[in-house]
Amino acid sequence: MKAFRTYVMVTAIIVIAVVFNLLTDGAFLQARNLSNLLRQMAVTGILAGGMVLVIVSSQIDLSIGSSAAFLGGVLAVISAQFDPTIGFFITLGCGALIGMGQGYLVAYRMVPSFIVTLGGMMALRGGAMWITGNSTIPISESWVQDLGTKYLTSHAGWVLTGVGLVATLSLSYIAWRRQVAVSPEAYPFRSWILNTTTVVFLTVGAMLIFQNHDGVPYPVLLMLGLIFVVHFLSVRTVWGRQIYAIGGNKDAAMLSGVPVKIRTLSVFGLMGVISAIGGIVMTARVGSASPDAGQLLELDAIASCVIGGTSLVGGKGSVFGAILGALLIESLNNGMSLANMEPYWQFINKGIVLVAAVWVDIASRES
Repeated sequence: MKAFRTYVMVTAIIVIAVVFNLLTDGAFLQARNLSNLLRQMAVTGILAGGMVLVIVSSQIDLSIGSSAAFLGGVLAVISAQFDPTIGFFITLGCGALIGMGQGYLVAYRMVPSFIVTLGGMMALRGGAMWITGNSTIPISESWVQDLGTKYLTSHAGWVLTGVGLVATLSLSYIAWRRQVAVSPEAYPFRSWILNTTTVVFLTVGAMLIFQNHDGVPYPVLLMLGLIFVVHFLSVRTVWGRQIYAIGGNKDAAMLSGVPVKIRTLSVFGLMGVISAIGGIVMTARVGSASPDAGQLLELDAIASCVIGGTSLVGGKGSVFGAILGALLIESLNNGMSLANMEPYWQFINKGIVLVAAVWVDIASRES
């Protein structure tokens, strides 16, 4: 079912691309636009990667958009007065503190995460207005700004692609062997071949697009690196398995000896750090911090997770599914903008897609 959902999403993205390419007289599938699309998607993809684990643990974080805006302001202010490297690490630390502060209220004071993070969303938006003086603060030329604007060279891009594919396929093959050892019929070899072929095709296709423009954008590279780290934590570590166990059945996990409170705290702490990274990339990409940055980013991140197959009741979801969801959302945004659709149609269409994705998920589980 998981593989089937992935193929449905890939097919939906291809259909969206073809439709908008026709509506825009071929502009949508031009290398420049596709490269910009993936570059714009980077912040949503980064935040969605962290949001998966929050939702899997049966929690929610509505503050990440405001947090990214506030932390982007922290980066801009500190970088203007001190070294940008200092600003980078202070921003990450502030993100961790914000996440753990909210996680403490959720895990140890039993305040619903919806309320805690809703309050955090409001407070941090006010904090973004305060720290920026309710105005735009430019980022000076530095390696931090390069994170949002520079591109990897062609040679380095292909080398990194090759290394990444070898590592990904090797880990995938090991996982397949382990699964077959437990249940030979659960995941046949032909399915593994189909999955790996799809991964190779999409990766090489993306690289060809990048090379026909300026190369691999640093934001996309950073997003992919972060996603692989979060994926590894979620499926290859005891910590990740415990997070899924908590979301699947909190009481059973607690009776099994899982430290539920500290794991919940750690998930929010990780989300805080990821929000800081998202804020840094967002600020670096536009070259400035502003009080209204990151508006509705939390909703796009949540929608990406849900469209990608993450269950809102917890215990089910994947990081790579969320990335596909983010790509679908950003394809809609980009395509409708290129087609000069009215803004209200963008909200209507995104809402329809989100509800349809949840309906398909529920229908597939009931069948």
